[in-house]
Amino acid sequence: MDQLSKIRQVSMNARDLPRAVAFYRDRLGMRHLFDAGPTMSFFDCAGVRLMLAVADKPEFDHPGSILYFAVDDIRATHEALAARGVAFREAPNLVARLPDREVWMAFLSDSEGNTLAITSEVPAG
Repeated sequence: MDQLSKIRQVSMNARDLPRAVAFYRDRLGMRHLFDAGPTMSFFDCAGVRLMLAVADKPEFDHPGSILYFAVDDIRATHEALAARGVAFREAPNLVARLPDREVWMAFLSDSEGNTLAITSEVPAG
């Protein structure tokens, strides 16, 4: 049996799919791949598919996981996304100081109420 290590796809719930597609495509600037009927839309995240989907069963209708998007320059990305109307909960902040790098994050909500984050790791010093 192969060891599980590669994520192929992540699913996020959407209550209003056209609104969610517009948020991810137009505000976050993600590359839209395709739609599958009226309840699913797919985006590319550097080879990992993000599926936005309207839950078809009650057991699948729950808050999504937090997606952490890696960015090179968290301050510039924060500023660019905010200029497109993305509402952040707070400015980028330092969450961990490691011997060789610092980890920075900023949290936001998508159009469907799911939590997202941008994160950046910068060399220490």
